[in-house]
Amino acid sequence: MYQKNILDNGIRVVSEEVPFANSIALGVWVRTGSRNEDETNQGVSHFLEHLLFKGTTRRTARQIAEELEAVGGIINAFTTKEYTCFYTRVLAEHLDLAIDVLSDMLFNSLLAVEDIEKEKKVILEEIKMYEDSPDELVHDLFAQTIWPGHPLGRAILGTYETVTNLNRDIIYRYYQEQYNSANIVLAAAGKFNTAELVAKLQATFGLKTCPGKQGEYLPPKSRPRVSINIKDTEQVQICLGVPGLPQDDAAIYALQALNNILGGGLSSRLFQIIREEQALAYSVYSYHAGFSDSGLFTVYAGTSPDNYLQVIALILEEIASLKNKGVTAQELKRTKDQIRGNLLLAQENVNHRMSRLGKTELTFGRVITAEEVIERLNEVTEDDVQAIARRIFQPEYLSLTTLGPEVEPLDLAECARRAGI
Repeated sequence: MYQKNILDNGIRVVSEEVPFANSIALGVWVRTGSRNEDETNQGVSHFLEHLLFKGTTRRTARQIAEELEAVGGIINAFTTKEYTCFYTRVLAEHLDLAIDVLSDMLFNSLLAVEDIEKEKKVILEEIKMYEDSPDELVHDLFAQTIWPGHPLGRAILGTYETVTNLNRDIIYRYYQEQYNSANIVLAAAGKFNTAELVAKLQATFGLKTCPGKQGEYLPPKSRPRVSINIKDTEQVQICLGVPGLPQDDAAIYALQALNNILGGGLSSRLFQIIREEQALAYSVYSYHAGFSDSGLFTVYAGTSPDNYLQVIALILEEIASLKNKGVTAQELKRTKDQIRGNLLLAQENVNHRMSRLGKTELTFGRVITAEEVIERLNEVTEDDVQAIARRIFQPEYLSLTTLGPEVEPLDLAECARRAGI
């Protein structure tokens, strides 16, 4: 069972004791990401994540890395569109060190000008590396296609130009505004005593005043269209999809089941037909990215230019089948069992437990347990899956992005109607 406490400065703590574990996973979750940026500071969330590792008033960058690694621990971070997370995992006996390092990074980072200029070079190389990975880049291009001009349509890393133009004033102002008590959740899972953990967190994280401000999100307005992007590659990278659901939509569990059946694994319809039966692609899958007020459902495939139209036709045919024929009782049972198994297996890892605590508290204001997810998923019926397919898969909602050799343009809505969508 998890517990929730609030420190004196308003920072929330969600924790779960796992007596059989030998380690502790501790994460600092901040409700700020690329969605909080504008055209002038794009990439600042990710840049700030890097900078908090570059030295504090008490530690150099090398000491931050070495102190935890010296005791067999790990420390890392990541930035998404709506949140940033800094996390550690250490043996239970090194909890004090993990708390001290994370709180030092969060509150005492220098954000030095020389570190900013040096880290720009690193992040610009990261952008180049990303642009050299077309199977990853196409997903950003797809979000940009369907949500042009909106923060959710922008790349988390920023652009070469916006990162180059970032300076300490911009970064420090963003830090002061976004890293505030209302935006911060501390999550912990592993071997500890909750009362002792909260007391330690109060003595470090709880003593700082973090006023800042909470910004309001403007929902994106989708603009379905086809975007053909030319790049000198052997394969055509394809993203085809529609606007999805917000994370708190009542139909989110039906959509989770639909996604798993359509393209969520090796036994999914798309994988079996496009890869196993037709041998048209090595990689093909679907996913749903949910945000606080919107979502994006995407099917991805990488194929040769000669197979491009056939792959799109097969994807549309399977989507049409879900809309018009639904799913079988056997398919739905199998996907429920698969998702349940994945969730329960993940519970054996304290990192996964910590992540679920932090992310759901930050997103929903409450913890959503694996048991609750399984219970809600078990309530999904075949009719529910078909209903969500009919709701989101409309010809006028579809968008397509390709990246690679030039391909034949198409009328996507017309292709969808011919497929029976």
